[in-house]
Amino acid sequence: MGKLLEDMTRLAGEVQELRGRRQVFRKELAVGNRDRQMDVFEMCADFAGTQRQIAQGAKEERLAFLKNLRRTVGGLQKGMRTDLAAARRVWAGRGA
Repeated sequence: MGKLLEDMTRLAGEVQELRGRRQVFRKELAVGNRDRQMDVFEMCADFAGTQRQIAQGAKEERLAFLKNLRRTVGGLQKGMRTDLAAARRVWAGRGA
């Protein structure tokens, strides 16, 4: 019985040690998961901030383009009105 008792005692000790290691490992996993979760939250916040900046820049570029387009079209319309008025005067026989 002595050998069997020693083996059972040793195995019981190993089981207890492994259980302790497993508990420590699970705690480390939980802490690691919380750390990774915070990293992901920070990364998502950075992405959102960057996306907001890009969207704002794109909006400003579109508004500047539209302002320039309105100015260009307005100039073309003014030129067309001037040309039409001159053509009407010529057709009416009032000269250029």
